[in-house]
Formats: sequence, C-alpha cells, structure tokens
Amino acid sequence: MNRIVTVTKISIGTLIFLSSCVPTKKFKASQAALQSARNDSAVLAQHVSQLKQQVADLQASVESKNKSISDLDQEIDKLSKDISDLNQEKVKLINDASSKQSQLTKSGQELVSQKKKLEQLQALMDQQKQAIEEIRKKMAAALNGFKSSELTVATKNGKVYVSLQENLLFPSGSAVVNPKGKEALHKLADVLNINPDITVDIEGHTDSIPIRGKYQDNWDLSLARAASIVRILTTDYKVTPERVVASGHSQFEPIQTNSTAEGRAQNRRTDIILSPKLDELYKLLQNPTASTASK
Repeated sequence: MNRIVTVTKISIGTLIFLSSCVPTKKFKASQAALQSARNDSAVLAQHVSQLKQQVADLQASVESKNKSISDLDQEIDKLSKDISDLNQEKVKLINDASSKQSQLTKSGQELVSQKKKLEQLQALMDQQKQAIEEIRKKMAAALNGFKSSELTVATKNGKVYVSLQENLLFPSGSAVVNPKGKEALHKLADVLNINPDITVDIEGHTDSIPIRGKYQDNWDLSLARAASIVRILTTDYKVTPERVVASGHSQFEPIQTNSTAEGRAQNRRTDIILSPKLDELYKLLQNPTASTASK
C-alpha cells in the first residue's frame, strides 16, 4: 500500500513537474520571439529612421536641384535675352556696315566725280592760261610799233590788258580819237577779228582833276571815251558788237598817284581788257558732269 502511495506520489509529482516544464519552455520561446520581434522592430525603426532621413535628404536635394534648375532657367532666360540682344545688335551692325559701305561707295563715286571735275577744271584753266598768253603775244606783236609811253600790253588777273594812254588816243578833255590812236585800234581790231572767241571790255579812266567844258564831269568823259572806241572798233573795223562792253570809271581806279603830273598822265588811260570766252568753264561749274569733250 505504502509502495502504491509512494509510486502514486512520484507519478503525480512527475506529472506536475512535466506539466510545469511545458509552459516554461513555451514562455521562454515566447519571450525569445518577443525579444526577437522587439529587436526586429528596433532595427526596423532604425531603418525607417534612416529611410526618413534619406527621404529628407532626398527632398532637400530635390529642392536644391529645383532651385538650381530655377536658377539655370533664369540664367537660360538671361542668356536667351542676351543672345536676342546680340542678334539685334548684329543685325544693326550689319545694317550700319551696309549703310556705311553704301555711303563709302557713294563717297568714293563722289570723290571720283569731284576728281574728274577738278581735272576738267584744271584742263580748262590751263587752256585759258594758254589762250590768254597767246592773246598777249598776238597783241604785243601787233602793237609792237608803239612806244611804251603810248601803250602797254600785260597780263593781269587772268586777262590781257592793253592800256592806251591819253596822249595816244585823245586830245586833252576830248573823246575824239587821234589818227595815231585809230591806227593802234585798227591793229588791235585785226587781231580780234581773227580770234572771234575773245571778249572785249573797254574801260575809260581819268585823273582826279575836275573836267571843264563839254563834259559834265570825269564820269561823263571816261564813258564818252570808252564809247568812242567801241564805235570805231565795231563800225570802222567790224568787230562784232556782241563781244564788246564799254564802261566809264572816272578817277576812281588810279594806277598811280594823282598828286603828280606824271602820275595823273598815267591815270588818264583807256584799258581794253581781253579774255577768252569762259562758256565751257561756266558750264562745267554749273554742271559737274559736263566734259571738256563737248568743246
């Protein structure tokens, strides 16, 4: 009996022990699983935190990139505007260069035209000088037989001056030409008639002594003497009247002093001023495209 009790107690104890051992293992296993879960949760939380930080870093990077993109967009806009401005400036420079080239071309053409005109003018002036010198030589040769105290032939201001003194042409205070004066005018007319392109200006001059008698004053006398010579040249010696102009200058263009008898004698003169026709020169001055070839 006691043995049965003992065995029973031992069996019950074993069963109790065995039954108590099973929950403990499960508990420990649960505890281990919980701790593992906790550890996993901590790792996951840490990983999540890291991911959040990475996300934050990425967002910051994105914002930085977006700002960089915005800055780049602004820079691109600025560069685009600069390029547009440069293109406009380029177009303006091209247009200005084209305009300046056109102006230079026009200026060059004008310079060529001006040079041609100057060359033509110079050629005409040379021709005029040569013609004037020829007139002087012809007049000097034609009037070679007269004394220098009676007349002179000289070139002045681009014209030929045949200056005839009063003692050759007129009695004192008169406008009637002396025979010797007519002889001189005849020789002069012969040269004019074979040189129809010579124009003739006849100027009467007196001294400063007031005139008495037939003429009102020295103006009247100087003009009457010039007119008298015109009549002889055109009527007696057939010089074309359209070529001749007469004028009186009284005492107001002296060539010597009027304070001496010698000076007054030289001032009492008639100047016959000869010059080649300047039609071609005037035409060239008025029309720069005119050419000496039209002569």
